[in-house]
Amino acid sequence: MPTNPTTTGSLLTALCPDLRSALIRVGYTADTLVEALGPDVHAALSRSEPVPVRRAARGAGELGTLIRLLLLGDPLPERAVAQTLAPVRVDDAVAAGLLVRDGDEIRAALDLRPLDTGAGTRWILSDLDDSMRRRTLTEDHVLGVGHASLSLLRATPTVPVGTVLDLGTGCGVQAVHVAGHAGRVTATDVNARALWLAQATAALNELDIELLEGSWFEPVAGRRFDQIVANPPFVVGPARVEHTYRDSGLALDGASELVIGQAPELLAPGGTAAMLAAWVHVEGQDWRQRVSSWLPARGVDAWVVQRDVADPALYVGTWLRDAGLDPRDPAAQERAEAWLAAFDAAGVEGIGFGFVYLHAINGPTELLAEDLTHGFDDPLGDEAAAYFARSSWLRAVAADENLAWTSRFAPSPATALERVYLPGEHGWAEQVARLHRGDGPRWQHEVDESTIALVAGMRPDGLPLYELIELLALATGAEEVSPEFAGQALGVVTGLVRHGLVRPV
Repeated sequence: MPTNPTTTGSLLTALCPDLRSALIRVGYTADTLVEALGPDVHAALSRSEPVPVRRAARGAGELGTLIRLLLLGDPLPERAVAQTLAPVRVDDAVAAGLLVRDGDEIRAALDLRPLDTGAGTRWILSDLDDSMRRRTLTEDHVLGVGHASLSLLRATPTVPVGTVLDLGTGCGVQAVHVAGHAGRVTATDVNARALWLAQATAALNELDIELLEGSWFEPVAGRRFDQIVANPPFVVGPARVEHTYRDSGLALDGASELVIGQAPELLAPGGTAAMLAAWVHVEGQDWRQRVSSWLPARGVDAWVVQRDVADPALYVGTWLRDAGLDPRDPAAQERAEAWLAAFDAAGVEGIGFGFVYLHAINGPTELLAEDLTHGFDDPLGDEAAAYFARSSWLRAVAADENLAWTSRFAPSPATALERVYLPGEHGWAEQVARLHRGDGPRWQHEVDESTIALVAGMRPDGLPLYELIELLALATGAEEVSPEFAGQALGVVTGLVRHGLVRPV
């Protein structure tokens, strides 16, 4: 039976009210951290360079003491720690597992850092990593706020919802984030240590989060949620578990297949899921077909965004370093050899990584899987919500084309026409024309002159689409709109709508 740690509590959780008071009193927040260190030194913190941070922290008073204690892992005099953490007693913090005695000094046993997830500062407790000091990570290591978790934070839609499931919560950072727009949050994990830390993280932020222990979706079997978020152990490799935060025990991309395939069963009508996932690129198989095969035949509108494709050797080396291993060590080389041999046996040519968004619909499953490897700044979560709204409209058009013909359209305010010219025999020669969306994922569509003219005629108080197409046909010398011409125009418009370059009004 799954257990709920909130019914039993822990010494660490009991410590959190006083710890919260200390953090607020000292001003240990995301904003003051940047102010105290300055942008350049704060960037050094992100690069795991302790010396610039330590030098800046020495002149930052009690805030500097917390920076050195909790972020750098420096041993400090007990008197300074006691003064800074008051009203927390050092003995209580040691007993709770937050601090540890190191000779005559005190150092942190856990990582505690401020993070602004969009609703002001939240504090996240996790295990110490090897970013500032060399450490060997244990199997039940609980990862803190890393690049993957931050990317999922920005990629999660924040439209207000009733219930949210955070699958594989780890330290609880995703659960804390979604609590800002959810009525009720449930978080699960197979790792009891992760739930211990997630419980304390929730208490530290004065949040009520239901925590359940168990494997995958088992703790919430039979339940439905308005939103699911998941940063599962999606690392692709042999079927083994060396670290629970990244290894699933399933071969290759089995973890992503399991989560993507089973999540739809737990979505309430109209519910959405936002997940990180990885998939292998196998010789002779389109990665889109592979991901598509994981989805049920009905009930899902899926948007899969591939952000990167890694070479197998680079992929293995990256994850060896992630676990604190040096790829030059014999033991690490032995692991790399077995890992790459497993890839060779399966015909793996690359490993794709990205976001998977699911929307529960009443109809046949739809899938758009595409590459989004270029850079962009805007959070993808807002775009995902907008994408599903546009996709819903396009389904209505598929059921009744007259909806499109009678609708008026307008370019997005961020849509620009871009023409690229190169030197030619007789001066500048146009090579390509694009409609370029300047916000969100910054999509680009190559267009011809007919499409440029069609979009130029779109405006909220203008003509319906079919009348615009009639004018375009007349301009090309046709006496009437042929079904082929109309179909091509509609295909172009629906493609532009899908990526938000134009919109029905």
